[in-house]
Amino acid sequence: MAKLTTDELISAFKELTLIELSEFVKAFEETFEVTAAAPVAVAAAPAAGGGDAAAEEEKDEFDVVLEGVGEKKIQVIKEVRALTSLGLKEAKDLVDAAPKAVLEGVNKEAAEKAKAALEGAGATVVLK
Repeated sequence: MAKLTTDELISAFKELTLIELSEFVKAFEETFEVTAAAPVAVAAAPAAGGGDAAAEEEKDEFDVVLEGVGEKKIQVIKEVRALTSLGLKEAKDLVDAAPKAVLEGVNKEAAEKAKAALEGAGATVVLK
């Protein structure tokens, strides 16, 4: 079998549906025993007396918290699935458990995009 270049792989992935791509990611994870989920960084508690300096710094990691679902629950579940690598049942459980964090430790740009997508589906979202 000929080795595919990165560009050829990207072109092939562009032709897949989201469901097919999700199935590929799951098979890839199982085959290579890895996870495609973004690592979640754990912030250490500031040392005593160092709290003022940390408060002055601009926050660079955000949690996207789903506060309420609204009337379009199915649309919200679809958006949660698009933003995460969760399956249908896991995404539904997350939505049903609101208020619940959808994404944790993401940068401001990704958090804003996720918030806009979820609010566009009718959900109430808070960035923390």
